[in-house]
Amino acid sequence: MISYAQCWEDADVLLEALDVRPGQHCLSIASAGDNTLALLARAPAQVIAVDCNPAQIACLELRVAAYRALAHGEVLELIGSLASRRRAALYRRCRSLLGAQARAFWDARPDDIDLGVGAAGRLERYLALFRDRVLPAIHPRRRVERLLRGGTRTEREEFYDREWDTWSWRALFRVFFSRAFMALAGRERSHFRYVDGSIAAHLLARVRHACTALDPADNPYLHWILTGAHGAARPFALRAENFGTIRAHIERLQWHCLRLEELLARLHPDSLDRCNLSDVFEYMPPEQHEAALRALRRVCRPGARLAYWNLLVPRRRPESLATRLAPLVSAAAHLHARDKAFFYGSFVLEEAV
Repeated sequence: MISYAQCWEDADVLLEALDVRPGQHCLSIASAGDNTLALLARAPAQVIAVDCNPAQIACLELRVAAYRALAHGEVLELIGSLASRRRAALYRRCRSLLGAQARAFWDARPDDIDLGVGAAGRLERYLALFRDRVLPAIHPRRRVERLLRGGTRTEREEFYDREWDTWSWRALFRVFFSRAFMALAGRERSHFRYVDGSIAAHLLARVRHACTALDPADNPYLHWILTGAHGAARPFALRAENFGTIRAHIERLQWHCLRLEELLARLHPDSLDRCNLSDVFEYMPPEQHEAALRALRRVCRPGARLAYWNLLVPRRRPESLATRLAPLVSAAAHLHARDKAFFYGSFVLEEAV
């Protein structure tokens, strides 16, 4: 099963944090593939993608095939960023470029192709349920459109407090994004194993931040949640100005369907410069998180950077690794303040000492 049909981390934040330089070697959690592809825009020597879920590897493979076979606008159609009635035909043009497992995976899912492959994940279906069934009962379309037009900081705050943040919005949001409801339909129950406190309260506060401190007009993640498309606001890998560069470096990407720890055990010491770790530590107990950081430090050169997000579970370098990894707290806080993937509780950036 596809858990995430898109990457729900802001690649603009990721790229600024990692500061990837030409010729460097990168590691990336594959997820749906968008942010792994974004790293290629910085001309690294190599990007190694890893994910233990074969469905996520299939998502990455299809994107790679699409970047090779399709024009930019056609990729947007296949993903679902633009409306299309020819997604099946676009998929057929990519199909021969897929490996046997990925080809069999997508051949068995014609409905997901027709829907747009960026809408095919469990999380995206959950968000579609909210958008189609819950949101219309709270806010009419014109109000959603008004929110997404943004405006000045003062205009955004006044609109949110006066028209958006109603009693019905808060009440239904708390039900739909409760731990019980999300575990039933939105995310794996195991994802909440180490979570304390109210999920809905955290997300409500982050939504307000996204709609007032940040400009909704520029936020592709908010656009997708509320409309089911990116509109003119697109993630880094789907912008026209980045498409050609990513495609030019696509051969520098390799991928492995493995657990992170299994891949790290195969890598040589001091072989990596930059690591995109998504929110992978969120689902680990503290001792496994520490072991994974130790394994990462073994394969990272001095000066290498590690970037990752915490949604609800605080994970940072433990004191036992204080002489091996240095937290870049100020830079991480600055980036988190303008992170368009607004729902995360924190962004972490660490450097190999």
